[in-house]
Amino acid sequence: MINKILIANRGEIAVRIIRACREMGIDTVAVYSEIDKDALHVQLADESICIGPAMAKDSYLKMDRILSAALITGADAIHPGFGFMAENPKFADLCHKCNLIFIGPSADIISKMGDKSEARKTMIKAGIPVVPGTESPVTTAVEGQKVANKLGYPVMIKASAGGGGKGMRLVNNSDEFLTSFENARQEAKNAFGDDRLYIEKYIPNARHIEFQILRDHYGNIVHLGERDCSIQRRHQKLIEEAPAYGISEDLRREMGDMAIKAAQTINYTNAGTVEFILDENYNYYFIEMNTRLQVEHGITEMVTGIDIVKEQIKIADSKKLDIKQEDVMIKGHAIECRINAEKPRDNFLPSPGLVTNLHLPGGCGVRIDTAIYHNYLIPPTYDSLIAKLMVHDDNREMAIRKLIGVLGEFVIEGVDTNADFLFSLVNHYKYKNGLIDTGFVENLLSEIRMKTVS
Repeated sequence: MINKILIANRGEIAVRIIRACREMGIDTVAVYSEIDKDALHVQLADESICIGPAMAKDSYLKMDRILSAALITGADAIHPGFGFMAENPKFADLCHKCNLIFIGPSADIISKMGDKSEARKTMIKAGIPVVPGTESPVTTAVEGQKVANKLGYPVMIKASAGGGGKGMRLVNNSDEFLTSFENARQEAKNAFGDDRLYIEKYIPNARHIEFQILRDHYGNIVHLGERDCSIQRRHQKLIEEAPAYGISEDLRREMGDMAIKAAQTINYTNAGTVEFILDENYNYYFIEMNTRLQVEHGITEMVTGIDIVKEQIKIADSKKLDIKQEDVMIKGHAIECRINAEKPRDNFLPSPGLVTNLHLPGGCGVRIDTAIYHNYLIPPTYDSLIAKLMVHDDNREMAIRKLIGVLGEFVIEGVDTNADFLFSLVNHYKYKNGLIDTGFVENLLSEIRMKTVS
């Protein structure tokens, strides 16, 4: 039985997990780097232990220190959150070897789905549609160019071990391919220590639709509906919605069934997300499976009333899933905006620093997941995400209105954020009318640049 959980993470997700544990009567252990000694997750946890200097490679990515902290404090389990160790199969395996419960899928499953080429192969065998492309990694740029020429341009070059937009390049013609391939290879090697690449046909004007999955150790499985994550910048999500706008019930049911089939095919356990690309003609294609809690999990919780973090912990504790598919009811519409400490007017450069004034909006149907507070020093060493503003209302139109009000009321001084930029996005007539795809933000930025030049 799980009585104490070490959270192998920081920031708002560590705070989120601590709060779920508190409600379940489970003790928590926070780990922190030297620069995070005053962080909110450290203050909220029952125990805390420093694991190293500020740089993540010397602290939050140090497996031996995290595992030692868990054993020293008598933790039964480790929750990795997202990022850092969340999709590291070696870490999951070491947890098992140390008799610690890893709150997530097995190391084998993480490894299988983390290799995007292997994941594609697996789904093709299962009869799940995937974006046309290579089944195995491409070894040379010349070989890749031949494949791309056969597929037809534009194509996407992607890292097999990829994530977060790293090692990814859009190639519009054959002349661009060789340089783009080598740049993607180098970026993939630097980001993941793995320079293997694969190639997919680029789907223009696509939407990014993902399904939240829960599956226990006894084969019980449900999906919690879908999220539309099409509003992205440089392949990084900015705004997410649940449910997706303009999708028929038949298509929703079919994609949900495919997401469940994908999870069952690999004997998946715990929470996971099956991601699809949806083209202009409503054809869908599997792109990847994230074997962890998603940043945007909160909006699914808002429309279903199901606490995904608690379900993760219960599944890891060998409890049966007590939710059936017919129990999952999607009520209303929820939207999330990711607030980043960055400078939109200066090419979105990070903006760490001291929070000198802070006002967080509230009200019915408003949720803000954050770890910042007045006089908190946002460090320069980690991701720039500082808050997730979420709203819920009866329908999409009402949710957008509420979100506009929340963004207009959000105040943070001392650092720059993208809040005003997000405000302009959700006020755009195309967004309000659901005319969105993965190129929406970049197209809008191009329009702004052209107006500035003229």
